[in-house]
Amino acid sequence: MSLLERSDIKYLPGVGPKRAELLASELHIHTFHDMLYYFPFRYVDRSTIFKIADLQGEMPSIQLKGHFVNFVTQGEGAKRRLVALFSDGTGTVEVVWFNRIKTIAQTYRTGTEYILFGKPTLFKNSYSIIHPEVDIYKPEMPPTGLVGVYNLTEKLRNRSFTSRTMQKLEATLLDNIAVERLPESLPPSIIAKRGLMPLGESLRNLHQPADIPSLQRAQYRQKYEELFFLELDILKNIKGQSRKLPGLPFAHVGTLFNGFYHNYLPFPLTNAQKRVIREIRHDTGSGHQMNRLLQGDVGSGKTIVAFLSMLLALDNGYQACIMAPTEILATQHYESISQMAAGIGVQVALLTGSTRKRERDCIHAALQDGSLGILIGTHALIEDVVRFRNLGLAVIDEQHRFGVAQRAKLWRKNVTPPHVLVMTATPIPRTLAMTVYGDLDVSVIDELPPGRKPVTTRLRYEKDRREMYHFVATELRKGRQAYIVYPLIEENEKLDLKALEEGYEFVREAFRGCKVTYVHGRMKPAEKEAHMQQFVSGEARILVATTVIEVGVNVPNASVMVIENAERFGLSQLHQLRGRVGRGADQSYCILMSKYELSRDTRHRLEVMTQTNDGFVVAEEDMKLRGPGDMEGTQQSGIAFNLRIANLATDGLIVQAARDDAQDVLDNDPELSTPAGQRLNTELKLRFARTQHWGLIS
Repeated sequence: MSLLERSDIKYLPGVGPKRAELLASELHIHTFHDMLYYFPFRYVDRSTIFKIADLQGEMPSIQLKGHFVNFVTQGEGAKRRLVALFSDGTGTVEVVWFNRIKTIAQTYRTGTEYILFGKPTLFKNSYSIIHPEVDIYKPEMPPTGLVGVYNLTEKLRNRSFTSRTMQKLEATLLDNIAVERLPESLPPSIIAKRGLMPLGESLRNLHQPADIPSLQRAQYRQKYEELFFLELDILKNIKGQSRKLPGLPFAHVGTLFNGFYHNYLPFPLTNAQKRVIREIRHDTGSGHQMNRLLQGDVGSGKTIVAFLSMLLALDNGYQACIMAPTEILATQHYESISQMAAGIGVQVALLTGSTRKRERDCIHAALQDGSLGILIGTHALIEDVVRFRNLGLAVIDEQHRFGVAQRAKLWRKNVTPPHVLVMTATPIPRTLAMTVYGDLDVSVIDELPPGRKPVTTRLRYEKDRREMYHFVATELRKGRQAYIVYPLIEENEKLDLKALEEGYEFVREAFRGCKVTYVHGRMKPAEKEAHMQQFVSGEARILVATTVIEVGVNVPNASVMVIENAERFGLSQLHQLRGRVGRGADQSYCILMSKYELSRDTRHRLEVMTQTNDGFVVAEEDMKLRGPGDMEGTQQSGIAFNLRIANLATDGLIVQAARDDAQDVLDNDPELSTPAGQRLNTELKLRFARTQHWGLIS
């Protein structure tokens, strides 16, 4: 451990015990090293001073030079605030403080010339700035150059800890540790190959940029380094170990696979499906355990690929199973797979929480004597009493809905671990899949079966409601069915349920000639199942629902999806909901109902939905808007990492370069046993101390 990592932050001049406690609890800064690697999230040019008269539209954080005209305290209690008028001779802006009112009123004076730095907000044709940075203007020391802005919590701001405070502490640290003499963390060959700025120089320029080109080179250096060690860790500790795991050999393609493929295939496979089956065939025949992620949009034909993979297992004397997150989805898999398996005489069973004891006993017996070839179920599959005679392939559907510990139980159902095929209809951007699911080989079904028509998506506002209902009625007259989805967000659960119940009554009134049913997550399972079945059977023509229908409802006759308050949903969720329609041969429609006043990001999000049906384009946009850590599925990936400066949404080329170089290092030194490798290994241990490699079980 280096001196930087051993040095407690409280010993940095300007910190002390109280500030150290705050930095540790709020920003996880415990040592000099943590402080050095706490980078600004953006930079501002402090060499430009704006005139108030020149402000127009939405502005970034800017500098103004002028004086306070007056200070007035307004409001009482929690609503109390200090309001000042600031003038530069060309105009005025209002300045507002909600915290430390007494101190601020005593600190700043009218008539004194100040430099004000903050973000102007336009409201009713006049600008205001909330909690700006304020400095006395010194003509002999005008503000210059690029300055980093640091992310701070509300608690820190309330304790008078500003971005300026952080700048001063970082400057003190840089002056105290001779940063340019820090030992290099990367091999000289890689620094030369990628033209990287030296480590110390890059750290100084990230906190105190000399100019824009120096800042850009410093950012590239630190992004590359962060991603290089992440990829090296994934490849060495997970990919490397999973390659060594022995796998059950599926030595041949037998009569079950061939019999189904040549005689019972319900439709010709797409080229993408054929490619994925070849990849699975190669993995299962390699003698090593398969860990493969199969991505494909709703309706792309993942289930038939999974079924053919299970037939490979059966042909080689093994059993197979599918674990799905909900009873509805498990039942759908059971119905479609039973139908496909009937022609070739394969026994299939369904095991869920509501399976009766007598039926369970029969399933357990058939599993252990080997007569049951394929078991489909929910979490019930991972109960200790469920024992296979010889499990060869485990398929996990919508895997992000299972915790890693649950998946591990399934993985341990055989002495030699079964092959694992993980399926998801939530497209994952390539850079994210490569990193978060670094332990898995990734297959993509990137074409829809012939005859499927892309869903037409439209954005509509409250003023268009009558027109929308008229359109839905037209589709219903054609014999089709429709979904109407309401948001159910935990913070507003009561209000949202009320909105759904009111919406249900409104829809019943608007479509009196049709049976309307509803489902939401707070209903009892049996009641929810009964209501859902009314819609699946066609008895109910309209289903009013929350996002419980996001996964696992297959009604080819449903051609319309109306999503109320669409602005409250994330992109991936909207895409998943849209996937409930377009499952038949008829043209289908998704109507996004939204309020008219939207933020720029929200409007962009909804417009993306109207412009593309490609799940991977949607996923890339979603990651750019929300960041990789918020994407559904990544939280339980099995790899916990926190990127300080790199961004998987925008740094795809750096991810690829770092991964290529990490692979080259391991190709030449698999155990990192050379002197250079040992240095890398030491750095890895400092960065990624792990107790369990959950990634091995996908």
